[in-house]
Amino acid sequence: MMPAEGAFEGEGRKLLWRVLHFDPIADSRGSLISLEFGAAVPFFAKRVYYIYATAPEVRRGAHAHRALRQVMVAVHGSCKVVLDDRSRREVFELRSCETGLYLGPGVWREMYDFSPDCVLMVLASEHYEEADYIRNYDDFLAMGLGRSSGDEGAER
Repeated sequence: MMPAEGAFEGEGRKLLWRVLHFDPIADSRGSLISLEFGAAVPFFAKRVYYIYATAPEVRRGAHAHRALRQVMVAVHGSCKVVLDDRSRREVFELRSCETGLYLGPGVWREMYDFSPDCVLMVLASEHYEEADYIRNYDDFLAMGLGRSSGDEGAER
């Protein structure tokens, strides 16, 4: 069953981001990971894109979404992702195709420190819609999206 509002529930609280673990199927021929929408991925993706050939000193992202949900997977190489929901800031390193990072609405994200061979796959819950983006950090801070307080506090 998929979580409501694109947020995972944990101990009665919304989780605005979460590490996902994907189980590989391996045999003598190699390995395979299946990302089933509505199961391993907590939404049905409407868009998939790849970020690659990114110089290590370049930062990508630097935005939040009002409604969009995403799962990021480094299918090759590695990068770091800083996440911010106004009450907590956390850095993750994506370096395995067996690990994904779920991002709910209202999370500021920046990707950086890309390895030369990094291919970052992003699964998105919606088609591209510019109006969904919050591209100015001060505007993000002023909005109520994603804010963790009271019973809706972020727990990672």
